[in-house]
Amino acid sequence: MDLPNPDHVLRITQELSLKVHQVATTAQLLKEGATVPFIARYRKEATGELDEVAITSIRDRLEALAALDERRAAITASLKERNILTDDLAKKIAGADTLTALEDIYLPFRPKKRTRATIAKEKGLEPLAEIIWAQDPATDLAAAVQPHIGHEYTADDGKNVKSKIASADEALAGARDILAERISDDAAARAKLRALYQKDATVSSKVIAGKETEGAKFKDYFDWSESLAKAPSHRVLAMRRGEKELFLMMRVTVNETAALAELEPMFVKGKSPASDQVRLAAQDSFKRLLAPAMETEMRLETKKRADETAIKVFADNLRELLLASPLGQKNVLAIDPGFRTGCKCVILDRQGKLLHNDVVYPEQGSHKSEEAKEKLSGFVKFFQIEAIAIGNGTAGRETETFVRSLGIPSSIPVVMVNESGASIYSASEVAREEFPDHDLTVRGAVSIGRRLMDPLAELVKLDPKSIGVGQYQHDVDQNALKRSLDDCVVSSVNGVGVEVNTASKQLLSYVSGLNTRTAAAIISRRNEKGPFSSRADLLEVSGLGPKAYEQAAGFLRIRGAANPLDTSAVHPESYPIVEKMAADVGVSVADLMRDQKARSKIKLESYVTEKVGLPTLNDILSELAKPGRDPRQKFEAFSFTDGVNKPEDLKPGMKLPGIVTNVTAFGAFVDIGVHQDGLVHVSQLSDNFVKDASEVVKVSQKVTVTVTEVDLARKRIALSMKSRPEIGAKTSGAPGAGGSRTGPGGGGGNRGNFNSAPAPKPQQSLGGDWFNAALNKKR
Repeated sequence: MDLPNPDHVLRITQELSLKVHQVATTAQLLKEGATVPFIARYRKEATGELDEVAITSIRDRLEALAALDERRAAITASLKERNILTDDLAKKIAGADTLTALEDIYLPFRPKKRTRATIAKEKGLEPLAEIIWAQDPATDLAAAVQPHIGHEYTADDGKNVKSKIASADEALAGARDILAERISDDAAARAKLRALYQKDATVSSKVIAGKETEGAKFKDYFDWSESLAKAPSHRVLAMRRGEKELFLMMRVTVNETAALAELEPMFVKGKSPASDQVRLAAQDSFKRLLAPAMETEMRLETKKRADETAIKVFADNLRELLLASPLGQKNVLAIDPGFRTGCKCVILDRQGKLLHNDVVYPEQGSHKSEEAKEKLSGFVKFFQIEAIAIGNGTAGRETETFVRSLGIPSSIPVVMVNESGASIYSASEVAREEFPDHDLTVRGAVSIGRRLMDPLAELVKLDPKSIGVGQYQHDVDQNALKRSLDDCVVSSVNGVGVEVNTASKQLLSYVSGLNTRTAAAIISRRNEKGPFSSRADLLEVSGLGPKAYEQAAGFLRIRGAANPLDTSAVHPESYPIVEKMAADVGVSVADLMRDQKARSKIKLESYVTEKVGLPTLNDILSELAKPGRDPRQKFEAFSFTDGVNKPEDLKPGMKLPGIVTNVTAFGAFVDIGVHQDGLVHVSQLSDNFVKDASEVVKVSQKVTVTVTEVDLARKRIALSMKSRPEIGAKTSGAPGAGGSRTGPGGGGGNRGNFNSAPAPKPQQSLGGDWFNAALNKKR
């Protein structure tokens, strides 16, 4: 058996403060093809009850260490091929524990382009450089230089032109070039400077001359500087965005005197003419080679750190959105609002199947309005509608008001649904495959209705980046973003479980052990032979082997199956345990699931084996009590304040209900039903100090906010969640941000994508630079 690398296991054990057997077992399970959700849910005894976060961390570190080993092998092979690999060098390479350390060791031996140092070597100045490097006080530097003056050489530049060294200054300068490169290539020197940059560097930005007007959205960064170590993710990414769009110049610098105070003592020995030359070489090395190299490193390191923060914000928000409360299986009338083109209406049955579609025109004259009332009322009665979903785009609130005026029974909730990304879905291949005979408007309305019924099942049909709960999503590492968001979707889907007889191909493809191909095969088998009657039927699916079945079965549900355990999260491998429990207390499995008294007689310790311990047995007993329980919160209908439909209706001091649409490092955006999200700055989230907005609010959370300021001209709404907010008060000097998909931090062009700005100056109001762009919707 191919076992995990023991060195990697030991290192991860130390890094994550875990036990060796936890990491080793997890690594082995991953190597064998087990998924993170499967390991976390069904292999608790093996891993010591590690959760998905820990298992994912182990997986990611294993991959990173494998990549480090791969690079180590490539470097070793390159050195061997050029016959320059010594035992000492091989030992250093083997001992490098980071990619940075490894590259520092390799740097002096890396094939280089033609540099000032290589040109000096062509001139034959390397012996002079060695004499200077020795810094012998007895060295007569003038005498050492003399043989090189007038020395004839041929430049290795393809032109083969012969030249002579004209002077002592030219010879000394060339020797210093060789030493400057040697100092720059020194691993210890780079490590020391790197530590200085990481601790004391400053990141700054300035506007490019003449771009002040065109780049006004970056005004806060026209003359900005702060500690690189303390710069938050959103500001780093905003400066980088401004630089990318050619409005800003961004620099990472340290105090030169401090840097040279670290560097010179490493190479300058004593006081002599030769030592003076080494000092000059060190100074040149810092300015010309090391400082640019360290700046590049710090930019990359800081970008990676900023990416990680932004990606985490996105993933956390996405999880909350995916796990939003589902309405459940109801007959739904879904309406995609519109003024000029009318409101597209669709009727969905309890399984989400499209039954009918039509268009009504509530805003186009009394005749059309009366016709709309008649149609909508008729839909409600004829199709026995149990809920009404209305998209929150343009004319959404007006449509809601119209629908509520119809006298619909109060038992039928009228719910505003966040339609971000619905237009992207309606034009997608997925939508065309589902509804080949319907246009974009019908598909969009269907998506709105299904989002109300089951947000998770519908949102998985979209690229997560198009949902619009991210921060700088186009600026971060796209591979890392996709990996994180896919992990989030997989975790959410498997955490809830999937009804195999009604799930879409997209939803099934996220189930542990399945992929697009096997999900399509399940759909094909379902269409050909009818609904699955048991989990065991899945083994008949073409291409779905025993390993995939093992990974997927526990997360798939079959409602109405002959074996009641097929409706639960109990894995088929544990069915014999449950059957023995039922037999031991003298009831059937179905009765055991229904009868709490029967379950109370079970002594779990009696069923412990070498492979099955109390963690799994406790999970089984919990599942028997509530088989297939949906972990999401129970659905509660939400309504915005009547009569407050547009920004012009807002007045400072109003208390309004709202729904959080996006959470960022600097605050939360809240939909209060006026087609323009307001910002609750992090300083306004609570009466107590809040460092991280996600500690207080989550996406889709229902909140009560107070309007503190409204700027209609620039479409800006400031909100507060404090118990006693200061209406119209100046904002304190806490970090702040504005919101616009077109601003410096614009995301993917959806609701909730925004820019972020530097900390506002004290006594700066909503209209100041810190809140420098309105949050625009895109439907």
